Amino acid sequence: MQRAIGSFVSHGSIVKNAVLQHIRLVNPLAQTLVRHESTSAARMEEHGFEKTKISDILKSKGKSDDGSWLWCTTEDSVYEAVKSMTHHNVGALVVVKPGEKSVAGIITERDYLRKIIVQGRSSKSTKVGDIMTEENKLITVTPDTKVLKAMQLMTDNRIRHIPVIGEKGMLGMVSIGDVVRAVVSEHREELDRLNAFIQGGY
Repeated sequence: MQRAIGSFVSHGSIVKNAVLQHIRLVNPLAQTLVRHESTSAARMEEHGFEKTKISDILKSKGKSDDGSWLWCTTEDSVYEAVKSMTHHNVGALVVVKPGEKSVAGIITERDYLRKIIVQGRSSKSTKVGDIMTEENKLITVTPDTKVLKAMQLMTDNRIRHIPVIGEKGMLGMVSIGDVVRAVVSEHREELDRLNAFIQGGY
């Protein structure tokens, strides 16, 4: 899946360039289109590929969405954390310090598999703080990070969840699924714009 996502990212610009090349070669109004291409392409670039930000994903998820706001504490048992993930159908939880709102790290399904199951440890006697990915090792994004940049970070580092950090701290968390859906939606919208461009809609 990581390879497929990486290929999808790298081929985004190829799709757009291919369509524009198609315009120049086969459209009967090619000379007119080519004369105005730089202006129209610039306009499409402003609203096309790579325009979606992480903040747009958070808005679409909504503040009440469990996937953005679920958390546990460093003192909770791994069993309780995994139980919460299973109940809410999510793959990771934000970890905070007891009695505080500051982020201590995150715990994921991968942490559970590698540090509990594989090592034969007890999830009920092991605390979340003992196996979580600590804050200083977290790979994070901001609300202004472009979605394609976030996808690249996630594929390069082989992670499926990435915390969103703002000026006032933790804002939420997005998954690779959230990012892929946003990119697919953005590319679909861009292809619609390019089609309108071909048909003379610009």
